[in-house]
Amino acid sequence: MDTYIKIYVLIALLASSFCLGSAGDIVHHDDVAPKRPGCENNFVLVKVPTWINGVEDIEYVGVGARFGLTLESKEKHANLFILALADPPDCCSKLKNKLSGEVILAHRGNCSFTTKANVAEDAGASAILIINNRTELFKMVCEVNETDVKIGIASVMLPQDAGASLEKYLTSSSSVKVQLYSPRRPVVDVAEVFLWLMAVGTILCASYWSAWSAREVAIEQDKLLKDGLDELIHVDGVHSSGIVNINTASAILFVVIASCFLVMLYKLMSYWFIEVLVVLFCIGGVEGLQTCLAALLSCFRWFQPAGESFVEVPFFGAVSYLTLAVSPCCIAFAVVWAIFRYISFAWIGQDILGVALIITVLQIVHVPNLKVGTILLSCAFLYDIFWVFVSKWWFKESVMIVVARGDKSGEDGIPMLLKIPRMFDPWGGYSIIGFGDIILPGLLVAFSLRYDWLAKKSLRAGYFLWAMTAYGLGLLITYVALNMMDGHGQPALLYIVPFTLGTFLTLGKQRGELETLWTMGEPERHCRHIQFQPSGF
Repeated sequence: MDTYIKIYVLIALLASSFCLGSAGDIVHHDDVAPKRPGCENNFVLVKVPTWINGVEDIEYVGVGARFGLTLESKEKHANLFILALADPPDCCSKLKNKLSGEVILAHRGNCSFTTKANVAEDAGASAILIINNRTELFKMVCEVNETDVKIGIASVMLPQDAGASLEKYLTSSSSVKVQLYSPRRPVVDVAEVFLWLMAVGTILCASYWSAWSAREVAIEQDKLLKDGLDELIHVDGVHSSGIVNINTASAILFVVIASCFLVMLYKLMSYWFIEVLVVLFCIGGVEGLQTCLAALLSCFRWFQPAGESFVEVPFFGAVSYLTLAVSPCCIAFAVVWAIFRYISFAWIGQDILGVALIITVLQIVHVPNLKVGTILLSCAFLYDIFWVFVSKWWFKESVMIVVARGDKSGEDGIPMLLKIPRMFDPWGGYSIIGFGDIILPGLLVAFSLRYDWLAKKSLRAGYFLWAMTAYGLGLLITYVALNMMDGHGQPALLYIVPFTLGTFLTLGKQRGELETLWTMGEPERHCRHIQFQPSGF
């Protein structure tokens, strides 16, 4: 059973390594290239739908320049333009083309971006598409010595493969037309509402399950006290062996382990490494799903005998017949998700496995008192800020965001995320939340409900209602900040920890119970838990 528990704790550590709320960037701010008159646009993604010989074709994505005319945000207001190939192709000297409002397609190189735009505008073009010499997009800025730039047409950079495709059509005498527009994200997407409900609901369910289990153990041990201490000692280990109490050392060590694992992911990020994470996620998801299903079915009297009857299984110890019965279904579910995880609705399976894993971890892993909870969340708070913001100084990019997006892996991102597709977003994508943004504050929220029940506090006089409300508000503020930052990834714990932990500490101080919560927490008489030793891994 010890090995079984350590697997859960290891998965919890892996899951808690990704604390990020992100919706994807469509507006890019740049402090390296300062703004000045005529060169002060934001770098925005631009949609470039195409029509070949009157038939709608591929829609490409480019990036708008720091200079030039800003684009329409709505497709219905964007005009349809004929696309022409620049002659000369680099658009660095006077064009031989006779233009009357066409969009010109030019190659990057041999002169500045502003020179190309000026040449295209002088020739009568309505916009210029510049083909990059690489497959990725490049931010077009003004030259250092250009102080007063006046360009009246839009300038957009296209990736090399998109430009080559359009150039092929033009050289084969095909008629090519394009639209240029940059739609804005909605202020709030329904996906964020559902994701908020999912995160709050997961902690709510996990907290009540954890508190109910703790109360059942307390009631049974109170009965055993009447029958004699010897019998209590004999039975106590059986009931408590499934609980892992995080101690102070392991709370601090979490940051070290999580940071090392995050750097390893960043350095080794590749397709095969994501596959390893998928396997680990499936293992954790299967364990979580079968645990949740067995507990849920045990509530019905038809399944209670199977849930209370156990059989010895090699490497796993005593396992109930009910768990054995649901295991094949859980394994099959995880395998099917892993195989078909690229299809459009695979996020549903990922969320089911993820929620089951999170609930199970919160039921098994406990914060024994407010002291450990404060240390754990404070360390996670600093960890989240460091790897989202401070890491840019050493690695030239945000390590947390790169890992969460799955850059360099050829995948949509790591599997240790809950995600929902953005339903009314013209750019598509997903609203996501890392497991750590639920598990870590969830440990403290679950502790608050266990304490309330064992101390026989009412809902309003206790701590759970306020801790749960604080978590919900903290997560809500995270999404507000996310939208205010134009979709840039945000460290969710930056907002959640002050709300959740701050509320708990303030209430404890006002009620004169802070010392009890800090040093003792759950009364010792209720259960004798296993202490998680960091050296066990």
